[in-house]
Amino acid sequence: MVVPTIFALSSGSTPSGVAVIRISGPSAFDIVGWMAGPLNRTRGMNLRTIRDRNNSKIDQGLILTFPGPASFTGEDCVELQVHGGRAIVAAISRELLELGCVAAEAGEFTRRAFSNGKMDLVEVEGLGDLIAADTEMQRRLAIEQASGGLSSLYQNWANRLTHARAMIEAELDFADEEDVPGSVSDRIWPDISLLHREILKQVTATQSGRLVRDGFNVVIAGPPNAGKSSLINALSGRDVAIVTSVAGTTRDLIEVELDMDGFLVRLVDTAGIRETDDVVEREGVRRARRAIESADLVLDLSEIDSLAEQMSFLTDAKRLRVGTKADLHPAEDTRYDVCISVSLPQTIDHLRSLILQELKQSWEAISSLGAGRLRHISHLQQASNFIEDGLKQSDIVLKAESLRLASDELGRITGRVDVEDLLGVIFSEFCIGK
Repeated sequence: MVVPTIFALSSGSTPSGVAVIRISGPSAFDIVGWMAGPLNRTRGMNLRTIRDRNNSKIDQGLILTFPGPASFTGEDCVELQVHGGRAIVAAISRELLELGCVAAEAGEFTRRAFSNGKMDLVEVEGLGDLIAADTEMQRRLAIEQASGGLSSLYQNWANRLTHARAMIEAELDFADEEDVPGSVSDRIWPDISLLHREILKQVTATQSGRLVRDGFNVVIAGPPNAGKSSLINALSGRDVAIVTSVAGTTRDLIEVELDMDGFLVRLVDTAGIRETDDVVEREGVRRARRAIESADLVLDLSEIDSLAEQMSFLTDAKRLRVGTKADLHPAEDTRYDVCISVSLPQTIDHLRSLILQELKQSWEAISSLGAGRLRHISHLQQASNFIEDGLKQSDIVLKAESLRLASDELGRITGRVDVEDLLGVIFSEFCIGK
């Protein structure tokens, strides 16, 4: 099968100061050579005039050459750094197409890097998360994953499982040989028990990493007129919700994302929870309850000294009881974890610090090597279950089979085992040119 040479604008939309056009594939050097003169098959940078097939000048720019396999994709790669005008990029793109290049699809450069063994699937996902990172903690989490920290950890575990299986096979196949131990149990099972604990710890770390990657979900709940919309406006620093004295103003969920000390926090304003005959408001209450069920933290608001009608709600999430309108009710109330007023900025700052405190406790700071992806959590949990089964088995053949299944689960995380159905989904998340 002939591998096409692909190209894409990798530097974002035009116009811009500089446009970077990336070309990768077996004909990359020849195609660019036809436009800018012959290229040496060495890593380097040259200032060249780029011309069309009629020898008319398109632009002058830098040409960077990366002979394979020492390139991002593992193939011959060339990058054109030209002026970022729309007409310039369009003219170069037309020439590349005429010369046999194919426009790259989303994530195709990274997919080729994966196919050519330059990256594993964990590093690919980390690169995608790095590009999409909005907060400092997301960047830190993604850079560790993209640079191979998690991959090295998983490979170390796979190597330990492989060693254990090899020792079991040695015992089964060469039990009569003098240089083969009579029993491997004393040699491998203590380490396998330790490995089981390490994987369980990583499951917890990965769940904590989810809070960094996907955000800490804070739901503001309570009865009508408790000050929920005023609070989301105060925390976000802008008017994202309509505030009136009319009960039931908020009918739907209102979400806003905040960067708090490098963490992504999702605030969700909800409809006031109460019994109502209004069909639309009743739907709002239903959505509020659903949001509460999926929350990481619930801010349970009620006006201090208020006897407002309120329906109770249950949640497994941590709940902070917040007394509102403290400027009208200055006395401290022990029923609440904190009393606030949007007219008293120091009380909002105190609440913000409590939210961060709960976030960091949930994150636990176990290790920033928790990828935060449900796919990883699922395979790690399965691997843990198989190892646990192996530790419980009395038959050594069944023990070996359990370790093989655990090894396969780790392989599915990095992409070494049975992941073809995942690739299209993962690479489709990338932008064109990456």
